[in-house]
Amino acid sequence: MALQKRRRGPARTGHQRSAWMRKSGANHMVVQPCANCGAPRIAHRVCMSCGQYRGEQIIAKPAAEE
Repeated sequence: MALQKRRRGPARTGHQRSAWMRKSGANHMVVQPCANCGAPRIAHRVCMSCGQYRGEQIIAKPAAEE
């Protein structure tokens, strides 16, 4: 059985992993409508229009913007 000659460093591993992701063509940014305001937002992220995430106010937005 073959053995590795040198350990692959973390930077090289990260570069290789990112190359695999780009090559696979997978779209990891899923856009969903916000449950509160209906604006498009990235899944598992705070809504940038209303500032809510999972029903909780995370970012304080002024009432004039809404």
